[in-house]
Amino acid sequence: MRIAHIANFYGPTSGGLRTAMHELGRGYRERGHEFLMVVPGPHDADEETEYGRRVSVASPVLPLSGGYRVISRVAQVREILTGFSPDVLEVSDRTTLRGLGTWAARRGVPSAFFAHERADGALASHLPGWLGGVLPLGRIADAHNRGTSRRFATIVCTTDYAAEEFARIGREIAHVPLGVDLDRFHPSHHDAALRAEVAEPGEALLLMASRLSAEKRPDLAVGAVRVLTERGRRVRLLSAGTGAIESAVRADAAGLPVDFLGFVKGRSRFARLLATADAVIAPGPIETFGLAALEALASGTPAVVNAASALPEVVGYGGEPAEGTPEAFADAIERVLDRDEPTRRAAARARAETMPWSATVELMLALHTRALGADLDPHTGAAGRRRARERARSGH
Repeated sequence: MRIAHIANFYGPTSGGLRTAMHELGRGYRERGHEFLMVVPGPHDADEETEYGRRVSVASPVLPLSGGYRVISRVAQVREILTGFSPDVLEVSDRTTLRGLGTWAARRGVPSAFFAHERADGALASHLPGWLGGVLPLGRIADAHNRGTSRRFATIVCTTDYAAEEFARIGREIAHVPLGVDLDRFHPSHHDAALRAEVAEPGEALLLMASRLSAEKRPDLAVGAVRVLTERGRRVRLLSAGTGAIESAVRADAAGLPVDFLGFVKGRSRFARLLATADAVIAPGPIETFGLAALEALASGTPAVVNAASALPEVVGYGGEPAEGTPEAFADAIERVLDRDEPTRRAAARARAETMPWSATVELMLALHTRALGADLDPHTGAAGRRRARERARSGH
């Protein structure tokens, strides 16, 4: 099977989307399939990677996005796809690439749209508060989602939370949770020397692995540290990530035991940080999955998550939900820290073990196989369809 995955907002410091694309590609290749990803970049490039062929399209940086790029030369993407002749198409984008669903439909190529974020949540978080209170955001989101539904054969949602807005318009979805690398993220990566480097003796070590942008609500984590400090609880928060509001978050954290690490280079160091922390904080209220929280669980570290997001259904008994106030997050952090440490770490790891990447890959391949037909017979299945398209292009 030839599988193409197209996305915006993919870059060196992007988190869950980049990881998901890489893990899907690696899993597809291990099972004998061919994988192409097309992503934005600073210049055109075509390279082979361990997770498949990656074609980068020179793309401009989106203002106020923290450096993310968005493909504007969609015609070039269509040319790349025509040359690759995919059997199935996956798209992870609500902006410039949404029309590729129509491109696929016209060529008889089954398409799957990944709803990595909710339209209503994205609108609410990026619009000024006064404007969000005036505009009918729900109806705008519904109209956007109806347009997406018309373009794509399948809508893929990673959680029930992500699926809610499609249920609102009567669209059925395919439920495919993301996964975690259970070897890369493991309790054995706990590092006493690293802990001594980043925290004082007697401090509870908290980690926030998040882009510093308004919709991620890093202010809740900083506010929780302020509340805990006022209560006499010794904590230290490490912020791993950068973003458009970093200067404002730093100003808010002035005088508090909060350290900013920036983007943590190297998956090994990040894995050791996750396994060494006492708790990970995921304060974003519109997260549709929250991969960093799942990676924390795999590392044996419980996650304190925003109750308004999808994360309570992801972390389950491996974490603790909190309402969207600093006081509520402080309460939830204390509940986690007051539990027996071996017990809370074992519960976190056990929850993560129910969600390996292999399960995500198998669900997606089953979805694609159903879309193509139950078998891959050379006359009736994906290979036959591809050859038919090639004959049509060549005039035979």
